[in-house]
Amino acid sequence: MSEGNNAVLDREEQESKDEFFERVAKVANEMIESHGKDFAMGTLVLAARFIADGKPITGMKTSE
Repeated sequence: MSEGNNAVLDREEQESKDEFFERVAKVANEMIESHGKDFAMGTLVLAARFIADGKPITGMKTSE
């Protein structure tokens, strides 16, 4: 692959990452508005732990 193609892929990857960060930021702000900073931080830390441990994040319930 040529160097020019690498630059395009790098730019596309960065744009994709930026879009995901914006989505996470929006959700985080919504959680803060609805339930406060402690809830938002706890949720994001818990999600990070699940990712690090290779556990699925979807389908989790916090209460029955």
